[in-house]
Amino acid sequence: MPQLNPLPWFTILVFSWAVLLVMTKTKIMNYTQPNEFVLLDIKKYQNPNWTWSW
Repeated sequence: MPQLNPLPWFTILVFSWAVLLVMTKTKIMNYTQPNEFVLLDIKKYQNPNWTWSW
């Protein structure tokens, strides 16, 4: 039964995953953000405390 011999299909599996991981790593690392992030002033957007009337 050839299915029980792990040598041919296991090496193909390992090499295909290695190629896939190398290709995706280079594609992800070359990705650039279209807009730069802008840090907002936190104090400007804080809500005042609400004092309840009861």
